[in-house]
Amino acid sequence: MSDEDYNIRTSVWEAISNFYLDTELDDKDYDYISKTLINSRLNLYELKEIDLYEVFPSLQINLLGSAGEWVGFDSAWLNENCMKNYVKRINSKSFKFQNEMKNKIHFWMRKKHWQEIEKRMKSAT
Repeated sequence: MSDEDYNIRTSVWEAISNFYLDTELDDKDYDYISKTLINSRLNLYELKEIDLYEVFPSLQINLLGSAGEWVGFDSAWLNENCMKNYVKRINSKSFKFQNEMKNKIHFWMRKKHWQEIEKRMKSAT
């Protein structure tokens, strides 16, 4: 991965990580997330795959606990874990399969966020 690709990915990881906070997102949050995702120049399919295979495996647990993180995730920790998941995604079919199965159960927790982002991305084009 080039430095440019890594920088794009880290901004995407950090934006998507907001879906996993134990708090309600408001218009300001959605504006920031959608602007970041649009500026990445990745398409919606690629962004959702980054969520599924890189962000979700690290942060899904925050949505399952009764006292999850609600301020934000440490950027260094987030980027390190998402990068590990990026490598696993490329090298392990079982890793991908496990996350796809977990996502079938837990996608409802982030579905409304993706619906809002899709709406904002479409209106921006």
